[in-house]
Amino acid sequence: MSDTSAKIVSTQKSIEEVQNWKKSGLKVVFTNGCFDILHLGHVDYLEKASKLGDKLVVGLNTDASVSRIKGPTRPITDQISRSRVMAALAFVDLVVFFDNETPLELISQLIPSVLVKGNDYLAENIVGANIVKQHNGSVKTIELVSGYSTSAVVNKIKTT
Repeated sequence: MSDTSAKIVSTQKSIEEVQNWKKSGLKVVFTNGCFDILHLGHVDYLEKASKLGDKLVVGLNTDASVSRIKGPTRPITDQISRSRVMAALAFVDLVVFFDNETPLELISQLIPSVLVKGNDYLAENIVGANIVKQHNGSVKTIELVSGYSTSAVVNKIKTT
């Protein structure tokens, strides 16, 4: 198994890792998304998220959940590809799949120190915010790089 694929773990393994990190006094940051066709906006966002703590855990939508959210033509890249690319980023410590439309169940199991989403969300509307705050964690939003989205990439490909 490569170092990259070793970062891609089951829900149970992610729970164990996060508990161990927190017991060691490390601040665990959690974010989630589809991350279909990784682009500059994703990389910038994840790098900023990683700087909010000591370890970054990325919840990655399964192919089935991406299709339910984004429609039958998505994802463009399958979950194995998306997870390996995500895990290859030096500032990502763990990648864990979730199959629901939101990561609420996963957040409830992990109880991260910091929950992060892009600033296209209001902090109080972020799924799992109440759970993280109940456990003395914080909820943050990160400014997104304007003009970068998977939809924009897809549209550009279609028009060229």
